[in-house]
This record gives sequence, C-alpha cells and structure tokens, in this order.
Amino acid sequence: MSASDTDDQRLLLIDGHAMAFRAFFALPADGFSDGRGQATNAVYGFTRMIINVVASERPTHLAVAFDLPGGTFRDRIYDQYKGGRDETPQAFHGQIGLIQQVLDALGVRWLTYEDYEADDIIATLATRAERQGHEALIVSSDRDAIQLVGEKVTLLQPVKGVTEMRRMTPAAVEEKYGIPPERYPDLAALVGEAADNLPGVPGVGPKTAAKWIVQYDGLEGVLAHAEEIKGKAGQSLRDHVEDVERNRLMNAAFTTLELPEDPGHYALGGGDRTRVLEVFDDLAFGDTIRRDLPAALLGEDVAEEATPEPAADVLRLRDAASLTSLLGEEDAPLSLDLVEDVRGGALLGLATPEQAGAAALGALDSEASELLGAALEGSRELRIADVPALRERLAENGYRLGDGVRDLALESFVLRPGARSYDTEALAADLAGASFEPKPRKPAESTLKKESAETRAEHVARAEDRLASAVSALHPAAAELADRIEAAPWARSILDDLERPLQRVLETMHTRGIAIDHAALQSLRDEFEGFVAQAKREAGEIVGEEVNLASPKQLQVVLFETLALPTTRKISSGHSTDAESLTDLMESLDPDSAGHRFLSWLLRFREMSKLTGYLVGLDKEMDTGSRVHTTFQQTAAATGRLASTEPNLQNIPVRTSEGQRIRDVFVAGEGFESLMTADYSQIEMRIMAHLSEDEGLIEAFRSGEDLHNFVASRVFGVSPDAVDPAMRSKTKAVSYGLAYGLSAFGLSRQLRISRAEATALRDGYFERFGGVRDYLHRSVEKARETGYTETILGRRRYLPDLTSDNRQRRENAERVALNSPIQGSAADLIKLAMLAVEERMREAGLRSRMLLQVHDELVLEVAPGEVEQVREIVEDGMDSAYELSVPLEVGIGVGRTWREAAH
Repeated sequence: MSASDTDDQRLLLIDGHAMAFRAFFALPADGFSDGRGQATNAVYGFTRMIINVVASERPTHLAVAFDLPGGTFRDRIYDQYKGGRDETPQAFHGQIGLIQQVLDALGVRWLTYEDYEADDIIATLATRAERQGHEALIVSSDRDAIQLVGEKVTLLQPVKGVTEMRRMTPAAVEEKYGIPPERYPDLAALVGEAADNLPGVPGVGPKTAAKWIVQYDGLEGVLAHAEEIKGKAGQSLRDHVEDVERNRLMNAAFTTLELPEDPGHYALGGGDRTRVLEVFDDLAFGDTIRRDLPAALLGEDVAEEATPEPAADVLRLRDAASLTSLLGEEDAPLSLDLVEDVRGGALLGLATPEQAGAAALGALDSEASELLGAALEGSRELRIADVPALRERLAENGYRLGDGVRDLALESFVLRPGARSYDTEALAADLAGASFEPKPRKPAESTLKKESAETRAEHVARAEDRLASAVSALHPAAAELADRIEAAPWARSILDDLERPLQRVLETMHTRGIAIDHAALQSLRDEFEGFVAQAKREAGEIVGEEVNLASPKQLQVVLFETLALPTTRKISSGHSTDAESLTDLMESLDPDSAGHRFLSWLLRFREMSKLTGYLVGLDKEMDTGSRVHTTFQQTAAATGRLASTEPNLQNIPVRTSEGQRIRDVFVAGEGFESLMTADYSQIEMRIMAHLSEDEGLIEAFRSGEDLHNFVASRVFGVSPDAVDPAMRSKTKAVSYGLAYGLSAFGLSRQLRISRAEATALRDGYFERFGGVRDYLHRSVEKARETGYTETILGRRRYLPDLTSDNRQRRENAERVALNSPIQGSAADLIKLAMLAVEERMREAGLRSRMLLQVHDELVLEVAPGEVEQVREIVEDGMDSAYELSVPLEVGIGVGRTWREAAH
C-alpha cells in the first residue's frame, strides 16, 4: 500500500543526528562492523529504531532531518553556541552517510537545509501538518522540540537508548514541567540548556522558572516584573537578563522553511526490498532485522507479510451447526459485540464462558439467522459493553435484544467514572488483563480494490479473531465487576435505582427524536451564511485584500504585520489567534482603529461560522420524517451528567440572540400541538446551600428573594435595592465559580478583573457565607481521608491524586473534590426527575412525551388537550424528586418552538 493513498495522514519526523548519536552510545561500536573496519552500531540502532517506530506508530508519511556541517545562523548570533561539546568519537565518523544510504533504500525522505538545523526542518513540517489537520509524531531527544507539542503533535522522547520512548503530549508536558508546551522555550530561556552551551540564570531551576512563568503570564511578563521578584533568584535574574533574552532568541523554532509541500514527497511505500537487502549485506546485518522490515516501508501489501494462523479456539460461525455448537446450554451467559469491518461488513463476536466465535452477519443463512435471533431474544444473560449502541446496531441488521441484558460499561462507569473508555476492548484490558495490538489503520479504497479474495478473507479472519478474543474476555470482566459491586452497596443502589432504569428511558427518548422545521432551518442557514460572507467582505476591505479568516497563518500576517497590532501570547506557530487572545487584544485598542474594526468582523465571522455549522449538522442528521435523534450517553462525564451526541443538542449556544434563534427550528411534530420546557432554577446553588448548611444561603432561598441580589447585598454591604448590575454579576460569578471549583485566577479571567480584586471578592464572599467556606474545606479534607467524594445519593468518585506528590495533579484533584459533590448531585437529581416524569406520564396514559434533557432542563412534546395535565405531572415530578433543606423551584414554559417555550 502506498501511504499517500490514505485519507488520514500521520507524519513521523525524526531528528537524524540526535537519534544517530543515541544509537551509537546505546550499542557497542566494537560489536557492529561491516567487516572492513567501519563501525555500524549507529546505523544498526538507527535502522532498528525506524523499524520499531513505523511498526508501532503506523505513520503514513516519514521524514528524517539532518544537520549540515559548518554551523547555522544561530552560531552568528552567539559564537559559543554548542561550544564545549566533546569531540565526535572516531568510530562515529562515516555512519551518518551510511544511515542516509539505508534511508534511500527504504524510500524514506531525508532533508537538510543550509544555515538551519534539523530542529527547524522538523518544526516547519510539524507545524504545517498540524495546520492542515494532520497528526505529527516527532522522535527527538532535543528538548527544544517540546514547544511543538500540541493536540495534533506528539513528541516521542527517548528515555533508554533508541528503543524506549516517552510520549510527550500537552498533558504530559504540563505534568512534567508545570507549563503548557508553548511556554517551554520561556522556561528553557531562564534555566538554560547545557547541551547547547546556553547558560541560564544561576540558581534558577525548572520549578522556579515555571512558577514565574505562570505567575507573570510568560517570559515577557517575568522580565517586565523582574524588579518585583525578591531574593537572590530575583537579583540573579536581573543580572542575567541579556542571557535570558539571547536564550529565547536561540531556542525559538523556525517554522517557515521552504520545504516540499506535496504529501507524496514524504509518503511511505517507496522502499525497494532488493536494494535494502543489498545495503544490509554491505553492512553485514544479520537475519533478524531483515525479517522485521515493515511492509509499509516497502510498498508491499500488508497481507504479503507472514499471516498468523487463525486462533484454534475461535469458532467460525457460518451456519446453524457451528452456532449451535457455540451456544451450548440455554442458560449459559452470552457476551457479544458488533463491529463494522471495512472488508467483512457487520461482524458479530459471540462467546460463552467456554467458547468464543465470530460471524459475518451478512453471510449467515436463514436457519442460522433464526437461531441467532432466538438466542439474543431468549432468557439467558447477555453481557455487553454499551447496550443502547449495540441494540441499535443489531436492529439495523434485523436482530433484537431481549430483556436479560447486562451493561458492563454502565457498571464499570459507576464504580470508576472518568476511565479512558468503556468499550469492549477497554473493559477486557482493564478488568480481565487482555491485551491487543494497535488497531490497524483503515485501508485506502484503492488498496481494497486491488485485494484478492484470499487476501480479503485473511484480513476478515484476523478481525474476527480479535473481536472473539475481546468478547470472550467480557466474562471474567463481568465476574470482576460483580465482585466489586457486591463489596460496594452504594454502587448497587445507584445502578438499580437510577442508572439502569434511566437507560431504557434514554433509549426511548432517542427513538422518539425531536421534530425540525426544515424550511425554517434552511432560511436561518441562508441568513447566517450571509452574515459570514459579510464579515469576510468587511474584514477584507479594512486591510485592502481578501483574507482567509479561517487561516491562523494568514491572520498572523494580517494582524501583526499588515495592521502592526501588539502581539498576543507566543505559541509554537507564531502568536495566538484564539478567541480569548483576540478579545483581550481588541479591548486594548481604540474602537475607531482599523485593528479594532478588523477584529470585530473576525470574531463575528467565527461566531456566525460556528452557528452555521450547527445548522449544517442538524440538516445532515435529520431522518425522513424531519426529526433528529440524539444519543444520550451515560458514561461520558465523570460527574454523572448526561452527554448528547449525533447531534449534540446540549451545546446549542443560547447566550447570543442569533444562537437562541437556532432553537426556533425545533418544533412540535405532527400530531402534537406544542413543546414544553421545564428546568430547575439555580439548582447548583440550592445543592450548595443544602450541603453546606450555610444559614445565609438557606435564608435567601426560603425568603424567596432574588438569590444573586441577596448575596451581592451581603458581600458588598449594601441594601438589596442598592445592588447594581455589576455587583450582581460579580457575586453570581463567584457563586457558580465555587460550585465549579473555579480558582481566583479563573475568576479574574472570567470577569476580566485583576487577580487581587478576584481574591478580595472571593474572600468577601466567604466572610459573609462562612458555611460555604467551611463546607468546601471539609469536602477536600474528607475526600483526602476517605479517597473519594460523594453525591447526595451516595455516588462515589475516587480521587487518588489528592495525596499525590505532584503539585499540579494534587491541585487538579482538589478542584474535582470541590465540584464533584455539587455537579454530581445536580446530575443525580435531574435523573430522578426524569424517571418520575416518565413513569407518571405513562401511568396517566398520556400521548405527550419527554424528548430531551439538556443539563437541568427537560423538553417535552405535548399532545392536544394535555398541556395542563402534563404541566402538573412535570412540576410535581421534578419538585418531589429529592427533598433538600431549601425548596426546589421549577420553571415551565410552553410554545410552538423550543425557543418560544423558554421561560
């Protein structure tokens, strides 16, 4: 397969000299020779590294960057750059040229660039890949590469020779250094880099540097406040400002080299096996490295590699006889999963505790299909990861699940919320110790067309083996979960009384869907697309040229060169153009300036493009009856809150007037007269009052006064009628910020006030509402003692990082300990309300029905003549869901559209 045939590009970038040196020192020079006196240890180690990384990471494209002799522009800036390095070992000489010969034979592109380092080549290619939405993996021991790490860029940092790699993601960088990747050059400028002979500030290590960078928002802030930094470290900084500025200039990645842009230039698959073996012969390499050559490097079809024999214990379910053999006793539990395979179509994995098998559903004959259908609808226990998803996939293939289902994902979620995944393979690995190779990449259409029937069958057999293995492991996983639930009565209560009953309700809501007024949607989409076009036109007129407002690279040129605006925070690709940075920049400019007007249209463009995207998504998801059927996920949020996908109806923006208009396209469907919305008023704050037992908050709710007005009057020491909008807004932000674990820094960013003012505001709040302060403190300390937090229903969330030696992980866990009881209790309460409303409407025999849950709001479709009865049921069901120490307040609205039903 040619890697360029694939749609998803994964670019592997290797620092040639750095990895060659590591390979040289990892293997003994006297143990590897071509027989003519030339050492080959670096060549062998480097080649083995390429083979291993290509096999494990499965890139589609690959490039190796090398330094040129003679220095670069950095040497002209600082003539001591990289000075003091040991002399290159004699045995290393000549091995770089041999490595490049191996790369040529393998068809791997290697590059050099006059006056620039390999780092700059890698930075250019990684930044380009990220900008184009592709993934990049960097293999380098040079810490300067850390600044390139991002959502699409991962650094594979060798920690042992060239075989063991540490994955440096944004989270890993932040955990190790206490700062995000784009700030790493700031830290390196302060600390220095001994390998490059760049001395830092004496006495300043990584922890101190990270603390300053966070405190002063980057290196520029640190230098601007250098006079304020006390002690020996502060004086040392002031004495070495020039060194720091030089270091920062030296370690900045250069990302705009003119390198070939055609993806085919770097695609895997151009290797020549015959040529490779000839080079290996010249280098006197043994047989092992030859056998391990990945087919992807040589342009050979993967099927041409040695194909393992099918697992002997996996039954190929092809007919009724093989299916009968697997099913065995009628009361034996059955585990199953269904996956869509690009070659085999719908593949069903099926296992009893004794036997596992797999079948291509489309290949089963009628007798086998009937037998399978009877087994799935029978009385035996069915063990499944994600029952709703599997039920829907089976229904698409003509099968139904019976009532004896056990959702292992739901059980695992209740016991351990926040796990990486709850799918079949994750449960098999986490609970039963199963292991799986990385999932194979989806082949290109061109590859599939060229496959022989035999090759295709071999691929399908491997997919069946993997599926059968995963499904079989669900049985020990189920046993492990049963033992854990038996030892945790709280978990059984959450499952039996809340999550399992709710699952069927959510499946029913998914089936119902909600109606869309397609004409209104199309009209609104046309209008919003007009706003997008206007924003493009107006922004272009300001700068005198057409600008691609969706291109960060073009925006950087326009903002910081054409308009010469003050630069925003530094990132790996230049300067940030995210919404927060641009909003801050715009607020600092004269409203009549070209920069302010351009930014206004840019932000308008982004807002309207986002809203247009919602409408396009809704249009795609509509069924033939003009309804959309969102899927509610119970295991997505560690707090227990539900999530909505395909489409996500919980994140429709309603804070702007245009965003609110999107809800106008949701209407009562045929046979119904209106939509009804019902939500809890200030539910988090009512739960906060209940849990904290703060007399002031409880008094506010019981008195019926406006909560935020009441709180503001206490915090600012004025009468309620003297509270102005700014006071009310600030105290509201504090109230909800505390419920969400917001820090003083986060509060200052949200309210756009100084951190000192935010701290004073929070302290004033605590002074008037001491019960809240004491409760929050108790929450963290109790969680630290017990290891978990609890909701009002007893749902637990274990937080082992509360006792971590890593400050950042510990503080993150403390924030979770603050907000989980409140957020989790709110989630529990709305779920109780949903169960109550659904049950009462069913008992009353109403045609009206519940359609959506959006955070603390329910949306119902009301049949003619039932509005008052539905209102009564909803109010009573939500109000009596749980008894707090303060009254619950339910707001209800009715209208033709979702927006009109708002209240």
